Amino acid sequence: MKKQIYISIGVVILVIIVLWYLLGSDSSTTETIKVKVKSGEFKIAVTITGELEAKSSEKIYGPSGLRNVRIWQVKIEDIVADGTVVDSGDFVASLDRTELANKLKDQELELEKCETQFTKTRLDTTLELRNLRDDLINLEYALEEKEIQLEQSKFEPPATIRQVEIELEKAQRTYDQTVKNYKLKLEKAKANMQEVSAQLAKAQRKYDDMANVLRQFTVFAPKTGMVIYKRDWDGKKQGIGSQISTWDNVVATLPNLTEMISKTYVNEIDISKIKKGQNVEIGIDAFPEKKFTGEVTEIANIGEQLQNSNAKVFEVKIEVNEFDSVMRPAMTTKNVIITDIIDSVLFIPIECIHTEDSISYVVKGNSRKQVIVGKTNENEIIIRAGLEEEDDIYLVPPEDYKNLRLINLDEEVIQKFRKEKKKDIVDSVKANKEDKKFDIKKKLGKEGKRRKPEGGRKNGGK
Repeated sequence: MKKQIYISIGVVILVIIVLWYLLGSDSSTTETIKVKVKSGEFKIAVTITGELEAKSSEKIYGPSGLRNVRIWQVKIEDIVADGTVVDSGDFVASLDRTELANKLKDQELELEKCETQFTKTRLDTTLELRNLRDDLINLEYALEEKEIQLEQSKFEPPATIRQVEIELEKAQRTYDQTVKNYKLKLEKAKANMQEVSAQLAKAQRKYDDMANVLRQFTVFAPKTGMVIYKRDWDGKKQGIGSQISTWDNVVATLPNLTEMISKTYVNEIDISKIKKGQNVEIGIDAFPEKKFTGEVTEIANIGEQLQNSNAKVFEVKIEVNEFDSVMRPAMTTKNVIITDIIDSVLFIPIECIHTEDSISYVVKGNSRKQVIVGKTNENEIIIRAGLEEEDDIYLVPPEDYKNLRLINLDEEVIQKFRKEKKKDIVDSVKANKEDKKFDIKKKLGKEGKRRKPEGGRKNGGK
């Protein structure tokens, strides 16, 4: 019995120990992480994604005379795959011929009608003029007979002679009127023939134009290159089934792959930091091991709203300095635009900074120490006062760090940096004003150069 009691007591104790181990106490420990204050060059950058496209490209056009044949839109029936390398003269695309083919058949009937009308008018005028010429010949004979009668009647009584003279004059007048009528009929016949000839030529020219445009519905490459689909206004690629219009009949493009740009969009918060000429570090998502450099070349003056987004963005173009055969249009790029580089400053991770009542501080040792911060980038922040190089501070502080003693900076130091901050703001405002004045002067200078020759001419005239 005693043995069983001891065993039971041991089991109970073991269960209690296991439960205590599993459930544990309510207290838990938090791991802390320390980092050192760094010193050196501090880069401020804006990181955005972009898309590669050729700086320049040759457009592959569809039929050039669509407007002349009253065709406003044409559907792409077939096109080579996007990114296909073609030689000069190779097939690129074919367009839907249905609408123009039907118009061509109608015009063919119209042409046949005009040809028939031309033939009919020519035959009618030929027959009419032939009859008129026969009448003139007969009148000539009649006039000659009257002249002979007059000559033979010279020994006849005066009345008879006068009667013959009257008949001769009538014959002469009839002949003269017939000659005039013949000339008028001839002019009318020429006008009729010119009219039907013009109608026939117009119908023939229209038919030839349609046939010529129809031949252009098979599109060939103007030179060697890589075929890249054109993008619509909404950014969609223009492939099979897409429509091309008579005002923009571009089927595809042949980009110059030796000069590339990265087109990207910067939100309105960061656009003020972006300036022309800033250096850019470029990476390609498809080839993360490759790195390139670039330069900001264009910044849009007016913002726009992208689809499925409420934020306003500004288009920014970055020219890639290097060339690499792996670069292809539409590849996604990671663009790090270097907006500022500050030499010899102290900086720490942003996570190390805490705030309390507008006071910034870090956790160092067993206390909280006030610091004065400066500019930031995506991950780090400059420390202008309060820390030294290689100081150890907490990245992840203890749980009770808010209860630690706060060590404030000297008031003189705080006032000094406040004055410097105000001065920096004033200098920044002045710089912006000067930049605007410079831009205005530059624009005015360009306008003046444009107008100068006109003024010169006036002064020369004076």
